[in-house]
Amino acid sequence: MSVPSWSGESIEDQVTKAIQSAIPESRVHVQSNGNHFEITVTSPLFEGKGLLEKQRMVYSAITPFMSGPDAPIHAVDRLKTLTE
Repeated sequence: MSVPSWSGESIEDQVTKAIQSAIPESRVHVQSNGNHFEITVTSPLFEGKGLLEKQRMVYSAITPFMSGPDAPIHAVDRLKTLTE
């Protein structure tokens, strides 16, 4: 699986778009300090889901950014998944 490329966009913007594509109707905030990230995702699709299921939804969207030797994301230091 390769990292999606939205040319000319920052990695934060690319991660935001990948999450929004995988979780429609989501509001996403991504911050990074080098290759460590903090991500907050708010979505009505999280309603009724457990913490692990919500986190899996986000991680599945960003897996391409965490795979391989040149992966732009080394770690997600904080992941918040919120409902509206």
